Amino acid sequence: MEFELNHGHSWDVSTREAIAIQKSLAVHVAYQPLAAPPRTVAGLDVSFRRLAYKEYLAQCGIAVLSLPDLELVDRAQWRGEVTFPYVPGLLSFREIPAVFQALELLRIQPDVFMTDGQGLAHPRRFGLACHLGVMLDSPAFGVAKKRLVGMHEEPGQERGAVTPLFDADEQIGMVVRTRPNVKPVFVSVGHRITLSDAVQLTMACTQRFRIPEPTRIAHQLSRE
Repeated sequence: MEFELNHGHSWDVSTREAIAIQKSLAVHVAYQPLAAPPRTVAGLDVSFRRLAYKEYLAQCGIAVLSLPDLELVDRAQWRGEVTFPYVPGLLSFREIPAVFQALELLRIQPDVFMTDGQGLAHPRRFGLACHLGVMLDSPAFGVAKKRLVGMHEEPGQERGAVTPLFDADEQIGMVVRTRPNVKPVFVSVGHRITLSDAVQLTMACTQRFRIPEPTRIAHQLSRE
C-alpha cells in the first residue's frame, strides 16, 4: 500500500541537521480529537541486529489489529541496512526509514498508529510518534516502556491508574498502569489525537501483558 508523505526530508543528515529538522517539523504537530472511533490500530517496532563491527540491520515489524476485538488483520516485516547512528533523542531518524519500507507491504490502511517510543514526551517535543504522524498526516501516539524526559508521581497500583508526566510546568504525557502491580508505561501524543484518546486506546489494546497488543506483536515480528 502506498502512503503519501508530507514534509519530506533527507534521512542522510548529520546530528545537527536532524535536530534542526525536528525543530522545524514540531510546529506541525496537531492536537485534536479523533474524527471517529478507530476500527484498526497499527503497532510498530524496530529491532536491530549487529552483523559485524559497526554494521547493523534494522528489522521493522508492523501489526494491524482490529478494534475492539484486537484480532490481527494485517502484518508486515521489512529488514534492511541502518544508515543513521544511535543518538539519544534522534531515534526516529534511525527507525522511520525502515518503518516506511514496511508500511508499503500492508494491505490495510490503519486508522491510528501506535509506536513503541515517545511522542511529545521528548526534549524537543518531537519523538518518533510525532515524526511518523506528521509525515503521514495520520493519528499517532507513543507508548514507551521508559521515561525519556520529565518528572511524575507514581500512579496507583491498580489497572488504569494514571498520573501526569510534566517537564517543568508543561504536561507532556501520562504515566499509565496497564496491569496491576507492574511498571507503568509512558503515553504521549504523536499527531492528530488527544492525550485522553491516546490513554483510552492504550488501555483498550492491553490484555494480559503490560505492553499493548499492537506494539507487543510488532515487537515479536521485529525479532523473527
